[in-house]
Amino acid sequence: MSAMTRVVKIGGRAQGDPALPGALAACVAGGDAVCVVHGGGDEVSALQRRLGMEPRFLGGRRVTSAEDLDVVRMVLSGTTNKRLVAQLLSAGVRAVGVSGEDAGMFRARITDDRMGKVGGRVDVDGALVAHLVAGGFVPVVSPLARDANDPAGGGLNVNGDDAAAALAGAIHADDLVLVADVPGVLEDGAVIPTLDLDTAADLVTRGVATGGMAAKLEAAAHALSLGVSCVRIAGIAGIGSITSGTRIVPAGHSVPSQPRTAQ
Repeated sequence: MSAMTRVVKIGGRAQGDPALPGALAACVAGGDAVCVVHGGGDEVSALQRRLGMEPRFLGGRRVTSAEDLDVVRMVLSGTTNKRLVAQLLSAGVRAVGVSGEDAGMFRARITDDRMGKVGGRVDVDGALVAHLVAGGFVPVVSPLARDANDPAGGGLNVNGDDAAAALAGAIHADDLVLVADVPGVLEDGAVIPTLDLDTAADLVTRGVATGGMAAKLEAAAHALSLGVSCVRIAGIAGIGSITSGTRIVPAGHSVPSQPRTAQ
């Protein structure tokens, strides 16, 4: 397979898998330009609780007050980002940790006041990522953004899947992999190889796909609208292969069967 530009979104749970650094290192060794966007929601929630702050969610996305944002930034752009960078460096990957706030990479606006300091659709300036990739580095990006409506440039929490989709579109990625703790969208325990947007939207509407999986399906749809040619939901083992996981395709493409359950 020829080299490609690949954006990989890594959730907090996947970051603890010892297979992750090797999977990403294999992509880099194969000549791929790789950019990582990471989450870390479980760690954010754990710190919130230690501080006496109860985490709240709507539609799989974190409700974020100004006080919550301080915790989100501390965890995602601090502890989580630097630990993931260290893991990749140990695997021989020239990883560089950055925040989406750095160089104005991510800009967003509050679109739902119920969510607090949470950005909706993310606008991306891909210059910093492009410079790092051109220099042979692997950017590791935390999903925070500058508030486009705040003259002082205050921060916003953005969903990691949404940020990864927007970044993939901005840098014209060949492959976006939304890494899940399952090997793809499942039907009766088996991975559905292909899922079209109409079927994916129906899963979300009917509440079959909820929480993090619903967010991934919505982000996948956005990535396709931005021109990303291959969008997949996969486990760590499937990061490097475009035939692994569940490939999300535009509406009207044939799919093997109608999924009954999604995890």
